Amino acid sequence: MIEDGFSYVAVLVALGGGILWMQRATGWKFFEYAPPIVLLYFGVMVLATIGLWPAPGDNAGIDSAYREVRNNLLPAMIFLMLLKSDLRQIGKLGPRMLLAFFAATLSIVLGFIVSFSLFQSQLAADAWKTFAALSGSWMGGTGNMAAIQAALQVPDASMGYTLLIDSIDYALWVVFLLALVPYAGYFNRWVGADTSVIDSVGKRLEQETDKESSNIDAPGMLFLIGLSLLVSSVAQMAATGLPTTSFVTLTTWVVIIVTVAGVIGAVTPVGRIAGSADLATVMLYVIIALIASRANFSELTQAPAYIIAGLVILAVHGTIMVILAKLLKLDLFTCGVASLANIGGVASAPILAAAYSRVLIPVGVLMAMLGYIVGTGGGLLVGRILSGIAS
Repeated sequence: MIEDGFSYVAVLVALGGGILWMQRATGWKFFEYAPPIVLLYFGVMVLATIGLWPAPGDNAGIDSAYREVRNNLLPAMIFLMLLKSDLRQIGKLGPRMLLAFFAATLSIVLGFIVSFSLFQSQLAADAWKTFAALSGSWMGGTGNMAAIQAALQVPDASMGYTLLIDSIDYALWVVFLLALVPYAGYFNRWVGADTSVIDSVGKRLEQETDKESSNIDAPGMLFLIGLSLLVSSVAQMAATGLPTTSFVTLTTWVVIIVTVAGVIGAVTPVGRIAGSADLATVMLYVIIALIASRANFSELTQAPAYIIAGLVILAVHGTIMVILAKLLKLDLFTCGVASLANIGGVASAPILAAAYSRVLIPVGVLMAMLGYIVGTGGGLLVGRILSGIAS
């Protein structure tokens, strides 16, 4: 059994790095169905369940290492994650694309309200927190989910349900949207959509993306690491002077401060430094491993109800998007990428965009980046609404 904090963190980091390296080195199709971040979460849960390290509260050194690494790394990760979310570039998507994105966001919010209202009696008492964390992921990404988990103090054990829904239901949704691609022409004729604007936007963004250097070097990486950790430290100090409530906690303020800092940093030369997304991914894997290390498989007793509830959310979302597409004459590409920019984030929105045309990949990336900006705030709003329903 591991008894010291350093060894505990070292094992988690090594496991996360090993899974990512294996995905890249082998290229196994298995990873398309079992994303590395999900394998990491449940792999660490297995180690926690068999007792590789003491349970929470049984070892002061490990408990301290968990708090110190997680609480300081999370704000740094959020800041780095947002450095590529340049609002000026996102604005070039045009009003219809942005309208579709926010329509998808609002339909997801409504889906969470409907699903939670229907399944509340079959879920755990604090399930609204689990759903709030999931909504952050389904409006932005896993980083937003981790931010909400910290802001609302979602129990680590409950995050198993969040990752379970995020893995199974999300995978089914991606497959469904990809299966619809061959029928885009029929759908577009049915709604009366015009795709010429989207095609021109995609070509322009591709040309601009090619101009930007993507070379990662040591000075840039060291600067980004130092800056992100400094922003994390300053945000935590600044948050101590701000008023708190039962909902807006100290951690909530920290998340808000670093989110604003990241959005501002994205429009400065700092946002053009290569490597911020890679560093954010590294930090995210460490945070997810830490969260999973406090969970246990014996606590996942209501998994089927959560999975079905997630499918209901997607059904509500999909139905609303089809209705809006007919009313606003939105093409299938716009609706599909707007949906995955929310639910799948930067990992899957570009994949769906590429299924239509490689020229449109930058559109998928930019829409997913917009999700990073709204995901945390949107998830906290969903949490506020669901807590009211639960009370």
